[in-house]
Amino acid sequence: MASFDNLLYELNATTGILRLTINRPTKLNALSVATIQEIHRAMQQALDDTAVRGIILTGSGEKSFVAGADIAELTAQDEITARRVAESGQETFCMIEESTKPVIAAVNGFALGGGCELAMACHIRVASENARFGQPEVNLGLIPGYGGTQRLTQLIGKGKALELMLTTDMLKADEALRLGLVNHVVPQAELLAFTEQLLSRILTKAPLALGMVIECVNAYYDKDRHGYQTEANAFARCFGTADFREGSSAFLEKRPAQFTGN
Repeated sequence: MASFDNLLYELNATTGILRLTINRPTKLNALSVATIQEIHRAMQQALDDTAVRGIILTGSGEKSFVAGADIAELTAQDEITARRVAESGQETFCMIEESTKPVIAAVNGFALGGGCELAMACHIRVASENARFGQPEVNLGLIPGYGGTQRLTQLIGKGKALELMLTTDMLKADEALRLGLVNHVVPQAELLAFTEQLLSRILTKAPLALGMVIECVNAYYDKDRHGYQTEANAFARCFGTADFREGSSAFLEKRPAQFTGN
């Protein structure tokens, strides 16, 4: 069994429920490239393990599910490496989306940028009352790169998805519920217990049929993944712009960005 530096991999042998916890609390569980690689390995391990029947994905602590990508790490990318980063993230998140074992996100705080994208890749989302969702990438001169332009549109519709990505407004949990971005909102103290109860109820059903339902629903949206490739290409082009260098520098220096459109 693989070991992980940025994840907690906890399998309840009695229920068959695996809890995967993004565990970078000092970084608000931000998604580094290494963390995404570990999520990929953990998912592959879970899919290969017959003892794993369902998966809960969450973040450590009560403040953040995943607060976004690791911005300091992104500043080291160029157009070529950025495309690889986007495609790698998309591949991992598609593995979650296409898992025939049910995956539920227990969103325990900020789910921004890559964190919102990660939650959207899960089959069902349960949010704590303090959860906040958003895709703030254009503040950095970037766009979502791990499937956000595709999944947010699928979940809440084109108009509202465009508004959220263009304004970078954050959604509170109750508004996310109203829009259909999340399935349930519960008090923070009840989040994991509620999510486990929901998954346990699902796991009383026929495993093969559950997997087939997931496969069929995903097939409705899959248009040969051209949208994902378009997103990865555009994400990569951002890294050749002065606006990305300015946006990321401003973020790290904690000052307002001054974009020039270059």
